[in-house]
Amino acid sequence: MPEGDTVFLTGRLVDRALSGRTLTATDFRVPSLATVDLTGAEFAGVRTVGKHLFFRFRGGRDRSPPRGGSGDPERELSLHSHLRMDGAWRTLRTGGRRGAPAHQIRVVLTAGDATAVGVRVHDLALLSTSDEHRRIGHLGPDLLDPEWTDAHAARAAAALAADPGRELGTALLDQTALAGIGNLYKVEICFLTGVTPWTAVSDVDTASVVDLARRLLRANAQRWEQSTTGELARDRRTWVYDRTRLGCFRCGGPVRVAAQGPGAESRPTWFCPRCQHGPAPER
Repeated sequence: MPEGDTVFLTGRLVDRALSGRTLTATDFRVPSLATVDLTGAEFAGVRTVGKHLFFRFRGGRDRSPPRGGSGDPERELSLHSHLRMDGAWRTLRTGGRRGAPAHQIRVVLTAGDATAVGVRVHDLALLSTSDEHRRIGHLGPDLLDPEWTDAHAARAAAALAADPGRELGTALLDQTALAGIGNLYKVEICFLTGVTPWTAVSDVDTASVVDLARRLLRANAQRWEQSTTGELARDRRTWVYDRTRLGCFRCGGPVRVAAQGPGAESRPTWFCPRCQHGPAPER
């Protein structure tokens, strides 16, 4: 699943292509938005929160206003999008190859010679910009929030510590505690903290964990290559994540992998028995 830094970069990509431009054509290929037409609206920018995207529009004449809207053609609208496991937004020159089969394309936004295409995107909804909070109000602090403060950090640390018996790896994936962490960062944060992902939250300093998580995401928020080691060569980007074959990047020893989480929500979770201390599943 794309993590917070990938979503952040996706938002910047679309923002650079369309922001400040007037939409010359729109095509929504999902039943709930099939009658929407935002032609003539200004693309006002992109907001990202954790793993959520909001594409903002100003003006134009939407012929199918969001439920509860006033129908005012000058109001500000937002298109909410979540990438989930396989979604992506791509930008291209209008008329160019879209890089995906037509049946996978859900949204096409065109502004003159620039086009943004939503491929396999999920949770699409058009709403008033003032109602964005209805989609993300349940989330914890966004680790890439440009207005991040000590209060955000304290709130996230407290949310992690609220259930002291919870496994750290499971707690890190809880978007209501802090938003933006996926499986890769979960695994790598646990490694850099020196504990296994099955370690109880009460055994770590949650303030330090939040600070580390934010530093890792910020380090990768300006590039597509995700690295927690500081190196960008393909086999040198992570300490233990997906390194069952390669071994631990620090000690060279074997890396183990086990599922963590209940049922369908379980995730493959890598750890180094030499470098990390704490409980772990039996082999």
